[in-house]
Amino acid sequence: MLGALAQAGGGPGHGGGGPGHGGPPKPSATPTPPPLPSYNGTGPTMLRFGCHQLVVDRIDPLVNPGAIPSPHQHQIVGGDAFNASMPYSDISSLSGCTTCSYSDDFSNYWTSNLYFQARNGSYKRVKQLPSRVFFPGDNASVVTQGGLIAYYVSPGQNMVKAFQPGFRMFFGDPTLRSPPAGKWDLGNQTCFRCYTGPDFGGDEFAPCQDPRVDTMYLPNKKCYGIRSNILFPTCWDGVSLDSADHKSHVAYPLEGPHVFDAIGTAKYCPRSHPVKIPQVMLEIVWDTAEFNDPALWPEDGSQPFVLSTGDHTGYSQHADYVFGWKGDALQVGMEAGCLGAACPGMKTQSLEKGTECSVRELVGENYSGWLSTLPGNPKQPPVTTPTSSTKKPHPTKPPKGDYPSHGGHHW
Repeated sequence: MLGALAQAGGGPGHGGGGPGHGGPPKPSATPTPPPLPSYNGTGPTMLRFGCHQLVVDRIDPLVNPGAIPSPHQHQIVGGDAFNASMPYSDISSLSGCTTCSYSDDFSNYWTSNLYFQARNGSYKRVKQLPSRVFFPGDNASVVTQGGLIAYYVSPGQNMVKAFQPGFRMFFGDPTLRSPPAGKWDLGNQTCFRCYTGPDFGGDEFAPCQDPRVDTMYLPNKKCYGIRSNILFPTCWDGVSLDSADHKSHVAYPLEGPHVFDAIGTAKYCPRSHPVKIPQVMLEIVWDTAEFNDPALWPEDGSQPFVLSTGDHTGYSQHADYVFGWKGDALQVGMEAGCLGAACPGMKTQSLEKGTECSVRELVGENYSGWLSTLPGNPKQPPVTTPTSSTKKPHPTKPPKGDYPSHGGHHW
């Protein structure tokens, strides 16, 4: 990912594609990467830090509050206030510890798990790997035990508004089994990267921007690891901490979902959602190399990996976020003009301290070793009709009646 950041924004976008959809388009030429942006204390900020796994459990306080168990399993990181239900209050005041290296981040982040289904039909959970990137002061993300890497991006000082206590949001749809229909092509917001060789081979461009290795669907070939990236919308209505679908209070910019370029979030936010918020991206690396033995794969060579939703396509990849930064710590970070896991004015903690934080499993299912069914044996959607987005992002000039938020700065 170090090379990927150096080339952020240099790769072309890609469409949905997927099994039965012809796959991703092939690039006509090798893109030329732009130089790294300048992080000089006054320009953009990109927080990038590791969060160890807090717990693996089949609960979901955002989509299925109070349900024990919820329909499918998640892996969760962050503060120890995580529970089957979570109040719309200051989560940081309810937490005693966090698994994240920024010690004022008591937020919770959770995603699906990945399993391998062997030729005999049994399942085994895929282990997670730490990231490969080394930044000054980053002593956690490269040795993270399970969990994920979290990113927060701001274009510069006074350019985004940090989330408020009680805020939460959701990306994705656990029932999807084909490319999502809608206004935007979300291929630059959710993807799987297939590493082409050992030591993160092929990791050359920013997430979801290299059609040679990135797909919205689970790769249908052997990889030396699969990386998941999930990006959240970057505009907010400025009022609602949540919405019925956990999505409607946030929105994409008028010009379309912002790619991950480490320096920007939105050019123009719609009038309905005028407030620019940090771009949040989650990153998980799955150690799929141990399953590359052809004898384990289905006899027809079909894709053997499956998300904990029961989805073999990968289109149900999703992520949940409950904000829990302490006080104004996130706003301080968004104004810092810095890069990585050690920004001025932001508190950090040691690797050992982060691994001490955990919560008790509420469902208590066995998810180790080979299993006859996925945890919960989640029911599958009755219909999986292929769909695809046909509308593409329009030019960045705002339509009449809309306006660029926060002073009209362009990033």
